[in-house]
Amino acid sequence: MQAGKLKHRVQIQHKVTSQDPQTGEQLTDQWVEFAKVWASIEDLSARDFIAAQAGQSEAKSRVVIRYRKGITAAMRVVLDDGAVCGIVGPPLADASSRKEYLTLLVTSGVNDG
Repeated sequence: MQAGKLKHRVQIQHKVTSQDPQTGEQLTDQWVEFAKVWASIEDLSARDFIAAQAGQSEAKSRVVIRYRKGITAAMRVVLDDGAVCGIVGPPLADASSRKEYLTLLVTSGVNDG
């Protein structure tokens, strides 16, 4: 992946549950920043979209980032235009080294978890 193709600054968020320090009672879930990374964002082609639907997926776009540990399907991506996208399925590592980049299939719309 050429660095020049990673031209969108996106935020990867994960959900954190806070607790009252005195009672231990669960208070609220909130989305917090896990990482801010450069990405390539592509809408899925018609063929990719049909294949994704065949797998019971709702993927609408592909977000490609440099490899990073810890990203899961339970997270979400906030695009540089403010759109919030849920991650559909596990991140896909590159075929050659499996440590160069990750492909995240995302669906548009707010993902509250």
